Amino acid sequence: MFNEEQMKLLNQELASNRIKTRSKGNVNLSYLEGFDIIETANRVFGFGNWSYHTVSLESVSSEINQNQNHVICYKAVIKVLVYDEQHINHISREDVGFGTGIAKTLADAHEGGAKEAITDSIKRAMRSFGNQFGNSLYNKSRTQSNTQQNSRPQQKNTQNFQQPQQQYVNNQAPQQQNHSQLPYQNQQDFSQLTNLGLQVMQQGDNLIVVGDGAFENKEIIKQSGFRWDVPSKTWYMSLRQAA
Repeated sequence: MFNEEQMKLLNQELASNRIKTRSKGNVNLSYLEGFDIIETANRVFGFGNWSYHTVSLESVSSEINQNQNHVICYKAVIKVLVYDEQHINHISREDVGFGTGIAKTLADAHEGGAKEAITDSIKRAMRSFGNQFGNSLYNKSRTQSNTQQNSRPQQKNTQNFQQPQQQYVNNQAPQQQNHSQLPYQNQQDFSQLTNLGLQVMQQGDNLIVVGDGAFENKEIIKQSGFRWDVPSKTWYMSLRQAA
């Protein structure tokens, strides 16, 4: 089915600079981005030698969060086809993916959720072709080995967050007397963030967002009511605003 050059590419080690990480609870999760999967398929199989089509796409839940944003969850089933050079034989793979769209308008939330579900389904279907498509990243032992590292960036955020406190006072934001960092009790209020592997922590009179995906998910964090503090590089919100 695959020629010698394709087998050579498929058997190569997964380049570390392609791997992205995000935190979910107390666990670091490693993943490949959707565009990376498609570029790799084009490189390994060729632009005209693979394709995919949507078997099913459906909305599975819809709600409005505390910030009056629409939250739409989608489920997609995608079938991937990979052909040989003569387009005589092919291999098919099929898998399911999920996505969540969060936006002020219902149309934008549907669009975001549907796109994310399709991308997730493609990634899951392609991983059966090996490590170049991130199959090794699904290894649970690898995920567990990263668990202890998850606390390090959170501790760094705790230290850096102390720097702009006087700035918050000058801007009449709530003044913090206690800089200890504890999990926010009402995590369900920010389920759209926790579903992305982020965590909301209480630090004095403010809430902060921690996790490796805090930058790439900045639009969703912003829509949830958090503001970006440049000196500390931290997303924050006052407890009074969250109440």
